[in-house]
Amino acid sequence: MDQPVTSSLSHLFGTTLVEKGLLSLDQLDIVRKEQDRQQRSFEECLLSLGFMSEGALAQVLSDLSGYTRVDLSHTLFDPALKDLIPRPLAEQHCCLPLSLEEGTLRLAMADAYNVRLLDHLRATLPAVQRILPLIASESDIREAIDQYYGYDMSIRGLLQEIEAESRVQADSLHPTIRLVNTIFVDAIKLQASDIHFEPEGAFVRVRYRIDGILTQICTLHSSYWPAICVRLKVMSEMNIAESRRPQNGRVTFSIGPRDIDLRVSSHPTIHGENMVVRILDKTKSLLPLEALGYSEAVILPLQRALTRPEGIFIITGPTGCGKTTTLYSLLAEISTPEVNIMTLEEPVEYTLPLVRQSDIRELGGIDFAEGVRSILRQDPDIILIGEIRDGPTAQMALRASMTGHQVFSTLHTNDSFSAIPRLMDLGLSRTTLAGNLTAIVAQRLVRHLCPVCKQEKEASPEERALLRLSDPPLLFISHGCPACRGTGYRGRGAIAEILVVDPELSELLVTSSSRHALKEAAFTRGYVPMVEDARQQVSKGLTSLAEVQRVIDLKEVS
Repeated sequence: MDQPVTSSLSHLFGTTLVEKGLLSLDQLDIVRKEQDRQQRSFEECLLSLGFMSEGALAQVLSDLSGYTRVDLSHTLFDPALKDLIPRPLAEQHCCLPLSLEEGTLRLAMADAYNVRLLDHLRATLPAVQRILPLIASESDIREAIDQYYGYDMSIRGLLQEIEAESRVQADSLHPTIRLVNTIFVDAIKLQASDIHFEPEGAFVRVRYRIDGILTQICTLHSSYWPAICVRLKVMSEMNIAESRRPQNGRVTFSIGPRDIDLRVSSHPTIHGENMVVRILDKTKSLLPLEALGYSEAVILPLQRALTRPEGIFIITGPTGCGKTTTLYSLLAEISTPEVNIMTLEEPVEYTLPLVRQSDIRELGGIDFAEGVRSILRQDPDIILIGEIRDGPTAQMALRASMTGHQVFSTLHTNDSFSAIPRLMDLGLSRTTLAGNLTAIVAQRLVRHLCPVCKQEKEASPEERALLRLSDPPLLFISHGCPACRGTGYRGRGAIAEILVVDPELSELLVTSSSRHALKEAAFTRGYVPMVEDARQQVSKGLTSLAEVQRVIDLKEVS
């Protein structure tokens, strides 16, 4: 070795091990004598004598230093960081860069007290503002260095390596595994929500869903697909021998400072199994209420509605409009140690603190209605039902609200007013709805214009008519630049409307079946329709008129 891996604890470290009962005084004396004789570090002698395993040593170092221990076998590496710390330096100091986000470098180290390395990196890496050491065993780091630095980590390079199987050594990480990991890292860096592997005869198409839009990334020859498909099944604990039935699996990796859940789904097609990987990034998807992009016309009445101690709160909209994200944000807003929150979901996408969550598929085959009946015996204050999809579930949701519970759920309707006849179709009467419906939020997700490259243009007469503006305003349109990968958009936000069912509207709901009458009464109470919210976001330059028209009809009478 060029230098001892861990050289900073020695006497104090040995004494601490004895005090913790991990080392006897006799063993400590032997280690110190071998340290003097071999001129090696205390930790190296400790391992070579067999007095402690590498895993145990890494855990003790983590406990003493206060730094987190990292499992490199379940960590995805960012290939772009290979040039940040050259391989000779990584091998000399037994370290490995894991991620660089917002100026913080997460660095796997065998010795978190290696001040010489940390000072060197701070002096030579101007982009790094902070270094966060993470503890791993020396052998795990050196194995990862071989896998990380020894090969081309690009998708194209890995495909060439798979073709030349003779280059793969028995002790290396197979290129198929590295290819799948590289695709995962690439998709996560681009903030994709899904990865699609789509076999089509002679080739397999790989697409990412970014900001709600599918984008083709590459195509692979069909000869690569069997190995990739098996790898996806193995990592998500599916049955690799089953290819004629749909399967579902799940796996968790670490990348950067966060854990990423990957939900894998297979579906047989005429060209082979189609695989879709849903990326569940809690830090990107579990947002505070104010970060969802709602306008004041939505968020203020929404916050007031949340103060009601009972009633049914509905989020409605098409698939992929962010209903689950909104529900989780609402729960986070009202979650405290003083309330018991229980959920029924299919599936549970994110785990939430202080919330008892249940996956309906893992409850012995019961449906939502039976699940709610069971939850009511668990003394809940707040209940989340993933979706009201049938009459029995709607009836149990109503029963829960009538017995003093807050109930949150979703429906598939076009706007907030359409939720009322939909609930009536499921068997709920106007009278019971009127007293137990708290609020209905309808929403869509629109892409936001890239702030780097968006361009101004004067609105045409047709655009002014759609926006209902008399003066010719300046609108913003998408252009495209490297920051937004040429799409002209970065990130998404909600356009929404909220119908708060106050006592006056409840009374009107009982006495009138007219949608027009309900809407007129809602307007007098500050109701702002979704189309108007969309127009305001376009006028403010948050999104483009073309993007809004992709998800909503601005010609709708409001």
